[in-house]
Amino acid sequence: MNPLNTPNDRLRAVRKRALLGTAVAVVLGGALIGGNAILPQATTAAYADAVHVTGQQVPSFADVVEKVRPAVVSVRVKTAETADLTSSGPGDMPFDLPPGSPMEKFFRQFRQQMPQGQGPKAPQHYAMALGSGFFISEDGYVVTNNHVVDKEKSVTVITDDGTEYNAKVIGTDDKTDLALLKVDSDKKFTYVKFAEGDTRVGDWVVAVGNPFGLGGTVTAGIVSARGREIGAGPYDDFIQIDAAVNRGNSGGPTFNLNGEVIGVNTAIFSPSGGNVGIAFDIPASTASRIISDLKDGGTVVRGWLGVQIQPVTHEIADSLNLKSDTGALVAEPQDGSPAAKAGLKSGDAILAVNGKTVKDPRDLAMTIADMAPGAKVTITYWRDGASHDVDVTLGTLPTDNQQASAGSDQNDVKPSALDDFGLALGPSQDNKGGVVITDVDPNGQAAERGLQPGDVVLAVGDSKATDPAQVEKKVADAKASGLKAVLLRVKSGDQTRFVALSFART
Repeated sequence: MNPLNTPNDRLRAVRKRALLGTAVAVVLGGALIGGNAILPQATTAAYADAVHVTGQQVPSFADVVEKVRPAVVSVRVKTAETADLTSSGPGDMPFDLPPGSPMEKFFRQFRQQMPQGQGPKAPQHYAMALGSGFFISEDGYVVTNNHVVDKEKSVTVITDDGTEYNAKVIGTDDKTDLALLKVDSDKKFTYVKFAEGDTRVGDWVVAVGNPFGLGGTVTAGIVSARGREIGAGPYDDFIQIDAAVNRGNSGGPTFNLNGEVIGVNTAIFSPSGGNVGIAFDIPASTASRIISDLKDGGTVVRGWLGVQIQPVTHEIADSLNLKSDTGALVAEPQDGSPAAKAGLKSGDAILAVNGKTVKDPRDLAMTIADMAPGAKVTITYWRDGASHDVDVTLGTLPTDNQQASAGSDQNDVKPSALDDFGLALGPSQDNKGGVVITDVDPNGQAAERGLQPGDVVLAVGDSKATDPAQVEKKVADAKASGLKAVLLRVKSGDQTRFVALSFART
């Protein structure tokens, strides 16, 4: 008889097999749940460790900020403004009126009928400007930007703990956009110093200031570039940083990790008016020198050579037989200037000062400005295909640069064409010499170089321009001699410059 034939026998057999399977699973370290096998514990207990990278850690700026923050201040400037009802600008109404509305037309007509500057004045009102600054001495001298305080009625300095102090302007320098303030107090202030030596691209920096009036704001980044020229003035030499700098940061300091000021925040690049990660600092080397002058006498004293200069382009270098396009071309020595007294002439290319190569006009301007009036310098220049040296005693940079007087009467004359260059010439009618440009082909090379009707050609190469025929002959002689370009000395309004026209393009 089959032992499994009865229902009870079959049930006992099933239970026996289930128990046996459970025992096997336990022996192997596993289990059965809902008919699914769970893998042995030995294969599931070990998991991979979390990712961990050992490397150089980003430095904390907390220690630097803790030390320097008391030296950084907010600068609040009260300015006075008065609206003139007779001024003629498009948006200068003393109150807002919809453009084209009857009232706007009425007041505009009323204003136009009044003698300029004689109309009623709107009540004087005051505006507030906000900036940043920092103490450079324990007795309360504060550095900021000139554009923060240039219209000041009163200045208030607010320290990090919220204390307000009245401040007076000791001196300003619009050419470098720096200003020096003085807080009158018996308190000894925490102050910082300017860094010595050059800052390297890639160095960590910390900016502290008063963006949007928030006060005591800290941002960090790196030095992005050096020697930036942004068209702010004749001595542009900015440090570019990527730390967040916004409106109100002007005049604030940028620190290195030693707590030294490497630059003064002065400008941002921003299509929208806010931070996009491009800010510009006045270098500490410039700021320390300017502030020292302002502290000593309230003004900045610079050396003065006295020349109008322009870049040496590739075409100008060809016309002068120069091997490179470095240096600064003398467009015009100013009357009575040290350069004129030393014999420098229009058309000379200044190549070096005291043996140091001059890269471009900005380099020359900064080199001379860094020197004291009365200093004797050796100028290396290029003239007539050779290099020469001359000693020059620098003067003091005048407040207003001297310029040549106005140009010539531009009467209609019969033109004489220089078709190769796309211009036509006529004789001067005012007995002051030179040849008048009477017509310029808009598609010609002369137009590309910026020449316009009414400009006066004063010289061709090293020869004065006396009449159109003489100019044409000099141009032909230059071409026949194998020169790649001819150099014209041109007066446009009150400015004199050189323009090189290339024969290779004709």
